[in-house]
Amino acid sequence: MRILRTIAEVREAVREAKAQNSTVGLVPTMGAFHQGHLSLMRRARQETDLVVVSLFVNPTQFAPNEDLSTYPRDEEADARMAEQEGVDILFAPTPAEIYPDGFATNIHVAGLTDVLDGASRGAHHFDGVATVVTKLFNIVRPDVAYFGQKDAQQVLVVRRVVRDLDLDVRIEACPIVREPDGLAMSSRNVYLDADARQQATALNRALDAAQALHDGGERDADSIRSAAQKVLREAGIHPEYLELRDAETLEPVARTTRETLLAVAARVGTARLIDNHVLKASS
Repeated sequence: MRILRTIAEVREAVREAKAQNSTVGLVPTMGAFHQGHLSLMRRARQETDLVVVSLFVNPTQFAPNEDLSTYPRDEEADARMAEQEGVDILFAPTPAEIYPDGFATNIHVAGLTDVLDGASRGAHHFDGVATVVTKLFNIVRPDVAYFGQKDAQQVLVVRRVVRDLDLDVRIEACPIVREPDGLAMSSRNVYLDADARQQATALNRALDAAQALHDGGERDADSIRSAAQKVLREAGIHPEYLELRDAETLEPVARTTRETLLAVAARVGTARLIDNHVLKASS
């Protein structure tokens, strides 16, 4: 595995691969790898010839009061794990490489970014995501890019950018990877002390309760949401949001007659965690 720091190096490596008719897979990450990240790398390794993993803690998607300075970083450990998964290139640029002096361009996706995490974290968050991901697509020129379904809204935003800007890349959303007790794997889980770690399991239990009600035939969104709220309330968790939204448009739904995203965000201890289930229309 090669660790590359510059855009020019990555472009040259990709040019050489494409000259041999190799397909290119990209896994965009902010590092602090866990099994969720590794599952994306494995999928890319299975499906493409050249696997590129970007490791870049993107400053533009953090607000001043968020955890940019304390976000977990361990490039050495990340590099070991990536190499064990058969990654070909780890692209680990500096902020100055991605955002040189005078950088003044921003990509904003209207509508999809106004709700859920966009409403909670501010418009800057998905503007930062959309801009850095577009830059990575232009640098790496992947045939396929792999994202985790845990960040369901992010996947929708990236898909919209690709569609609207006619970017030649296929977006694959891969299933959420969970701990044995159901907690969705996240780099921010390291912030949880023992008590908060136990409390955090209520997020998925709440989604499971709502899912069970839906699978039993309930279609009223308020009733489904109430089942999840009850579990969170009993665990002492007050969510930033707990909403049912159309899984494609993120429009609010009154009844789950089509595929619906049930999404939650909450502060547990010092960590802000998100999770979601997709309720299938045919369930």
